[in-house]
Amino acid sequence: MSTQTMTPNTPTPVPTSALRLRPAEARGKADHGWLRSAHTFSFANYYDPQHMHFDTLRVINDDYVAGGGGFPPHPHQDAEIFSYVLEGALEHKDTMGNGSIVKAGGVQYMSAGSGVRHSEFNPSRDEAVRFLQIWLLPTERGARPRYETKDIPAADKDGKLALFLSPEGRDGSMAIRSNADIYAATLNGDQSITFDLAPNHKGWVQVARGSLTVNGQDLRRGDGLAIEKSGTLTFEKGDDAEIVFFDFIH
Repeated sequence: MSTQTMTPNTPTPVPTSALRLRPAEARGKADHGWLRSAHTFSFANYYDPQHMHFDTLRVINDDYVAGGGGFPPHPHQDAEIFSYVLEGALEHKDTMGNGSIVKAGGVQYMSAGSGVRHSEFNPSRDEAVRFLQIWLLPTERGARPRYETKDIPAADKDGKLALFLSPEGRDGSMAIRSNADIYAATLNGDQSITFDLAPNHKGWVQVARGSLTVNGQDLRRGDGLAIEKSGTLTFEKGDDAEIVFFDFIH
């Protein structure tokens, strides 16, 4: 049995009443042939005033890009953007002179700051790429743009939360200009993780694949879970589950 505990004491669990499910099937959908996308929050032609954002989390798009497809150069400003690659590979180029190819298990992060243009393409002609594209609101506007990538080894997130973005870039994570610690984890079988969400913090769980429970709430691929009060979270009963977890710092 693999268990990770991230609680300095034993606070009360986050109450069920503070958990709000965003079901996968309720997301906005787009199909452009080369791109299929599901939008957790309002984006592009999908608008739902009840689902504009959560805390500083503004966009979660579950994107499939066909072989050879991609987003041509386009601008961004004052947004913290990362792509969490789940299948295939994603190529990035930008006006800062950066170029990279990030494969499954990796993350590319861009702080758009005062303004930058970039493109994202699938470098494979045959294999699709699947990734979560996620935007957060920045704590600082007009900052100098920057770009970074990080591979998350499978062992680092196997039955535990692997920190890959944080405001101060601690423990080898990338430094993000937003008020969130962001983790990845995989969970299977009898593995479990407990996490103490500090007072006045909120959280979000995005299920990238598989299924699991969080404080008894059943979650499956594509589901999101808003956590609106502090307390202990227990992640368990994973069935080939992979999640991205946000701890919003206040």
